[in-house]
Amino acid sequence: MPERILIVDDEKEIADLVAVYLENENFTVFKCYTAKAALECIAKKDLDLAILDVMLPDMSGFEICQHIRKQHNYPVIMLTAKVEATDKITGLTLGADDYITKPFIPLELVARVKAQLRRFKRYNTGTKQEEDVIVNGGLILNIKTHECTLNEKPLSLTPTEFSILRILCQNKGSVVSSEEMFRSIWGEEYYSKNNNTITVHIRHLREKMGDSFESPKYIKTVWGVGYKIEG
Repeated sequence: MPERILIVDDEKEIADLVAVYLENENFTVFKCYTAKAALECIAKKDLDLAILDVMLPDMSGFEICQHIRKQHNYPVIMLTAKVEATDKITGLTLGADDYITKPFIPLELVARVKAQLRRFKRYNTGTKQEEDVIVNGGLILNIKTHECTLNEKPLSLTPTEFSILRILCQNKGSVVSSEEMFRSIWGEEYYSKNNNTITVHIRHLREKMGDSFESPKYIKTVWGVGYKIEG
């Protein structure tokens, strides 16, 4: 069954253009030009990925992303006309998995969509080479169901957050660099290896785990090297 992609952009020409490129790759596309229409689509359709413009007339793409994350774990890609790092960090903090700045090359967006879907499927269903369940003390990750619990309490993680935690747990006790995480998660050379991106996701993970930056119990920073988690 073709993956179902939601495109939300009030610039009709952009939404229509992206839709053409995605449909040429055999994706099923739902186009929305307002946040209201997008929320209705999210409620009614079984989606696999959402592409959200940050600037919308009736609600920001950030707010839609927050709405999605309350119920769904599928990947979210943000479109932004701004180049400020704060916009990108805000999107990642609210649960987005990737971002792309306008103007963009449609084929690059299609490549990012494919990369996000591959990663989500791989980490959501697991592979024969990796364990279905990873246990690290009170932290339990179920690779097949994409569920995570800490001390028997469920953690609601985005696909990227889940991937980072899985990588750290699979390398328990060893330091994993930000660049290694990028290669493992995205596996795409075009993706800018910006350490701030991983830092934002780590900070969000710590908040959800009730961890502190100053004296972390779980995810520890090894300055100048990367991150590690111990048993």
